Amino acid sequence: MEIAGTVAVVTGGASGAGRALALGLASRGAAGVAVCDIDADGAAKVAAEIEAAGGRALAVPADMTAEADVRALVARAEEALGPIGLFFSNAGIIVAGGEQAADDAWSKIWAINVHSHVYVARAVLPGMLSRGEGYLVITASAAGLLTQLGSAPYAVTKHAAVAFAEWLSITYGDRGIRVSALCPQAFTSNLLATSRREAGAGALPEDGAGGGSAQAAVDGVLTSEQVAACALDGIATEQFLMLPHPDVAVYEQRRAGDRDRWLRGMRRMQARLAGES
Repeated sequence: MEIAGTVAVVTGGASGAGRALALGLASRGAAGVAVCDIDADGAAKVAAEIEAAGGRALAVPADMTAEADVRALVARAEEALGPIGLFFSNAGIIVAGGEQAADDAWSKIWAINVHSHVYVARAVLPGMLSRGEGYLVITASAAGLLTQLGSAPYAVTKHAAVAFAEWLSITYGDRGIRVSALCPQAFTSNLLATSRREAGAGALPEDGAGGGSAQAAVDGVLTSEQVAACALDGIATEQFLMLPHPDVAVYEQRRAGDRDRWLRGMRRMQARLAGES
């Protein structure tokens, strides 16, 4: 798919990878970029940056856990910019803990990390299907292919996000719809601040290097711009898995090839990290 001349939407677009995606889309010739975030001021600032550089942009404040907001986002974007060809469903949070994490935290992270993608698909796919083309990129995480030490809610919801993206690709791929899952490891982002706002400080993990995990940091902490560039480059090849950290593909193969060995290795890593903390 060509980004140039395409109308795009980015959720979670006020900061981090979302901001980098929005700016990157504009710099690559997108016909218009709708910048969506629950942070209205932040979305407006990113849209203003795009317009100052000569692009077309629209800031849309929205709560991605509210289906009415998602439908309104799609309607506003198409009314102002034209039919949506590319949608980055990028909003997400992280909370700490395992099975003992509070029900409110589980519900909040499920709503943002999973159900928001369902609402996006419901709102944007009918138009794309009627035109016979469209591209949906779901921001998941390497945690959605592997795991997230210290956060069962994050691991579970990111696995669900990858699974939903796979299902969409299988179901609609022969009808002109392209789907990708963006699965980075650690990168500089506003994830912790966003999570604090949405889920409360008590739900946050103690480890917060760029919003990533300690085990991911061994492969390097990327910038938001590097993650966005990987995703935007991946649009051209229409690859399903977008992996800013290429080693994730190796880890996933090891996990699939010998799950018991991989689990033992992850337990050793968890013990080592616990000893360093």
